[in-house]
Amino acid sequence: MSEEDSELERLKAKRLAEMQKNISTKKDIESTPKSAPETTKETISENPRDSLVKILGFRGLEVLENAESQFPTETKMIIEKLYELIKTGEINETIDGGKLLTLFRSVGLNVRMATKINVEQDGKFVSLSDKLSNQSSGDEE
Repeated sequence: MSEEDSELERLKAKRLAEMQKNISTKKDIESTPKSAPETTKETISENPRDSLVKILGFRGLEVLENAESQFPTETKMIIEKLYELIKTGEINETIDGGKLLTLFRSVGLNVRMATKINVEQDGKFVSLSDKLSNQSSGDEE
């Protein structure tokens, strides 16, 4: 079993390295390279997770927390790699929940998210489960 785990870790690390290379290539094509001041790289010693949380956008923190609870060791590795990319300036944009979820899934981590479906009823949005439970128990109003 540990052989399979180590093989899986190697594959994940290889995939993450490929993604980093793709991201850096894409950044080079999109914009001219911007050099960050050398002093800030050396003097700031932040927690990698805190640095990542600062650039997370809509629902990004929710995806990160779900990933941490479902895949703690793998998520820690990914956070450290993302932190390196943030430090070097290769990532300088907001990462929303969708982008982060896509990243986790592309390296083989199927992070499960809570899904809620809302429907419109009498001009208000209500959850589908509430609407169905009201219909099945009859109109109690």
